[in-house]
Amino acid sequence: MILRPVRDDEEDAEVVREITAAAFGASRQIGGDPAAGAPQDGARPDTAARERGRTRHLARTDPGGCWIAQDEAAGPVGAVLSSRREGTWGLSLLAVAPGAQRKGVGKALMARALVHGRACLRGIICSTQHPAAPRTYRRAGFTLHPAMRLTGVVDPAGLPPLDGAVHEGTARHRDLMDSVDRRTRGGAHGSDHEELPRHFRLFVVDDLAGSGYCYADDTGVELLAATSRRLATRLLTAALVSMPQGRQVQVPGLTAEQEWAVDVGIAAGLEISNAGYVCLRGMRPPNPYIPSRLFL
Repeated sequence: MILRPVRDDEEDAEVVREITAAAFGASRQIGGDPAAGAPQDGARPDTAARERGRTRHLARTDPGGCWIAQDEAAGPVGAVLSSRREGTWGLSLLAVAPGAQRKGVGKALMARALVHGRACLRGIICSTQHPAAPRTYRRAGFTLHPAMRLTGVVDPAGLPPLDGAVHEGTARHRDLMDSVDRRTRGGAHGSDHEELPRHFRLFVVDDLAGSGYCYADDTGVELLAATSRRLATRLLTAALVSMPQGRQVQVPGLTAEQEWAVDVGIAAGLEISNAGYVCLRGMRPPNPYIPSRLFL
């Protein structure tokens, strides 16, 4: 087996997507978890496009953190995607094809990704419930924070009116979002704010009480950060109200510190379930914050 860097091209982006689909298909069967970090519906063109976009984006910004494991006979059998953002290291993906699991492939990929983040003070990973995932991350020195997921059809009637303005975000809000990132997670997402708007709607609040932002699409929330729980509640409420009527949605990655988000979900009629872990090193659970499954 050899490890080679992920190339910024469509061929490698598709290779990573196929490994991910195979790996997380097995993960769902073993762990009963369709969430954190795993594609929800690999057959959907928009889901496949955002996974390929994520891979190419990170291959450009973090070539030292993105690797493919190649077996001489079987071909590509594993992939890892990681990033460094202002002293915060994030593991966006660690996937090993079912036939190559328990053979040291994941360990080798994880080790290479950790080398990429060796100078970072903080680290964050969204983990599935697959038994091997939290074990791997705990051995790497991460604290495991059990996570919840909100799912269901939004009942707008249960949500209170917004207590202030929520605006459509644009590229001019980049500095605002980076500032909120630094306050909540210790490091700005930086160039990730160029890729995320390609696939998600952006909601922004900015008033005398503080600021915040939220990325969402018609299936749920991808990332949310704010300077206060009040503003985070406003953003999450606005995002849920925007969901298509009758559509199943989800809000994953909620630790116990995100009770404000759980309360919004309860008001919206969503169900609460266990959903993997948010794994942290060198930092407390960001709050108020909902991590991105793609960019943490």
